[in-house]
Amino acid sequence: MTKVKKEKLERYRKRLDMYYAAEEAVLLGQEYRIGTRSLKRADLAAIRAAIDELEAEIGDLEAAGGKRFAGRILPRDI
Repeated sequence: MTKVKKEKLERYRKRLDMYYAAEEAVLLGQEYRIGTRSLKRADLAAIRAAIDELEAEIGDLEAAGGKRFAGRILPRDI
C-alpha cells in the first residue's frame, strides 16, 4: 500500500471514530428542553449515512491495499 493510501486510510479511520462518538452523543441526548426552548442535536440519519460511507471507503482501501493492476495497451493508428 502506498504512503498516500495509508495516510488516506488513517484519516478515514479518525473520521469514523469521530462519527461513532457523534452517534453516541446523539443517542444519549437527541433532543432536550430548557424551559420553553428545545434543542435538537445533529441528524442521526446523516451521521449513520456518513458512517456507512466511511466504512465502505475503508473496506475498499483495505481490499485494494496489496493488489496491482496489470493491463495491456494496444496502440492504434487512426
